[in-house]
Amino acid sequence: MSETPADPPGLDLARLRTHLGRELPGAVQGPLRADLIEGGRSNLTYVLTDGISRWVLRRPPLGHVLATAHDMGREYRVMSALRDTGVPVPRMLLIDHENDVLGAPWYLMEYVAGVAHRDRDPLAAVGEQRVQALGRSLVETLATLHRIDPAAVGLADFGHPDGYLERQLRRWSKQLAASRSRDLPELDRLHALLADRLPTSPSPALVHGDYRLDNVLVDDTDTITAVLDWEMSTLGDPLTDIGLLVMYTELAGVGGGIIPSAMTAPGFPKPDEIVSLYAESTGRQAEDLDWYVAFASFKLAAVAEGIYFRFQQGRTLGAGFERAGEMAPILARHGLSTLKEN
Repeated sequence: MSETPADPPGLDLARLRTHLGRELPGAVQGPLRADLIEGGRSNLTYVLTDGISRWVLRRPPLGHVLATAHDMGREYRVMSALRDTGVPVPRMLLIDHENDVLGAPWYLMEYVAGVAHRDRDPLAAVGEQRVQALGRSLVETLATLHRIDPAAVGLADFGHPDGYLERQLRRWSKQLAASRSRDLPELDRLHALLADRLPTSPSPALVHGDYRLDNVLVDDTDTITAVLDWEMSTLGDPLTDIGLLVMYTELAGVGGGIIPSAMTAPGFPKPDEIVSLYAESTGRQAEDLDWYVAFASFKLAAVAEGIYFRFQQGRTLGAGFERAGEMAPILARHGLSTLKEN
């Protein structure tokens, strides 16, 4: 007798197999197996296989979930819309908004080959010239996203750009409050300064919301094969994306690798190069960039506190969560330093 595949946390493979047989007739040829992809700190990502084909399934994390921060429908809609644009995304196959199959909403997409670079050494091994080219491609792909006319891809109603920064700051403050388990005075100070110095946004664009090197897949020719993790995408201020990318570059490798170290590989563009490349490709000048980098620090601190909260409850999957609590103070100090307040 063949061994029954074990259910990983968050999946019921028998129920899922039955559902896929009904919704995607003939697609699944045998019993499903699933592996949780390590490294994710937000939505859970699994690679499914029936021994012949492979797919990827995404669902929200287990336990305490911040409101609106794990929107399956949002990811599915934006990647469906971007399918025939210059932004590489996987093909979307199926979405289930109900909770009767997995106990939470989820969606299924095609499997795309590629590596998500998190660590310095494997990326550095390809050589400085290739690392530089990949870094430039990362920026140019973001610029391509920001040049897309949302209405042309059916996303004219994907967000409300007016007042975007004010709402974002309020949203992440609420997210932080929902996960607060300790006093963080430096982070509170950073929030107050960001509110006091709110800049005027440029013309709106499609915003990814978490754009960084380890949220794209790269093949062995250094081509970006897919941009992933669209759960925070919307219409809004495009400089929030470039500010976040700069922040991740400045803090690459911090926290014992909690923030990926790959962008420290020799050849990867420095923050000022990233900003220059972006401006050249989009025609957008990254004014008030310090505010956007500091805001990125605040936002990531709120995310880290949510992870830390779930870790304290024993509701996280994968390795590395035990150090999440270190990040909020580090990020708060970085934000304050960026605003010249340290």
